[in-house]
Amino acid sequence: MSRDAPRVSKIMETSLYVEDLDVAAEFYQRLFGFEQFMRDGRMCALGVPDEQVLLLFRHGMTDTPAPALDSFIPAHHGRGRLHLCFAIPARELAAWEVHLARHDVAIESRLAWPHGGTSLYFRDPDGHSLEVATPGLWPNR
Repeated sequence: MSRDAPRVSKIMETSLYVEDLDVAAEFYQRLFGFEQFMRDGRMCALGVPDEQVLLLFRHGMTDTPAPALDSFIPAHHGRGRLHLCFAIPARELAAWEVHLARHDVAIESRLAWPHGGTSLYFRDPDGHSLEVATPGLWPNR
């Protein structure tokens, strides 16, 4: 890590790219309870706790720059099965197992980490690898 780099406090937003925006948005709102901040035919912005945002973009809608205010948003995209992990309190692990089963979401893998954390892996409707993990996954979490 560069000692002279300006401070970064956290990841504010991240993106996933989906085939069907309606199906994806419903999945994340139903399973995680995320609040929908905005929605159009191109994308959906969902509020994640602790001042974070999950952006869901329809495939192909970010291949070219998008006009915004007096400038533009540069082109970006992701292909294939991407990965995203959500932090959960250790005391919520069992509740997440029950919650996923209740919503017919299969747990693909359960992994206990050397530092004491536990991860549950599962898939969203687009096949993206999602994870909920307790503290102890990384040295800083």
